[in-house]
Amino acid sequence: MYSALFDYLGKVRNERAILIGDFNIAHKEVDLARPKQNKNNIMFTPEERKEIDRLIELGFVDTFRQFHQESGNYTWLLYFPHARERGLGWRIDYAFVSRKIKPKLTSASIFSEVRGSDHCPIGVEFEESF
Repeated sequence: MYSALFDYLGKVRNERAILIGDFNIAHKEVDLARPKQNKNNIMFTPEERKEIDRLIELGFVDTFRQFHQESGNYTWLLYFPHARERGLGWRIDYAFVSRKIKPKLTSASIFSEVRGSDHCPIGVEFEESF
């Protein structure tokens, strides 16, 4: 599905590499509010989820999950009435880093209080130099 991207990532996986963006895929059940109701729906199909698995198998690290294993942390919140307050969302925005810079990673965050889009900003922090 993403052959050009994976070809490139295969070449840089042993370098200092960061891949960040809106992937439109919830990787695990913990990454969305209602996994059972959304099983096999777009953004949560087995085929899509395998693409994130492939990225991890290449040696890239999901920065947010390095620090936060719990559910309820979403980057895309539905615009239905009170959906944000009810925690109806998906984590579909990611920051991945190569193994080479993983030891320099100090935090990863979702800024869920920031409004203005259906997506929440994400951030990662590293040691001062690498």
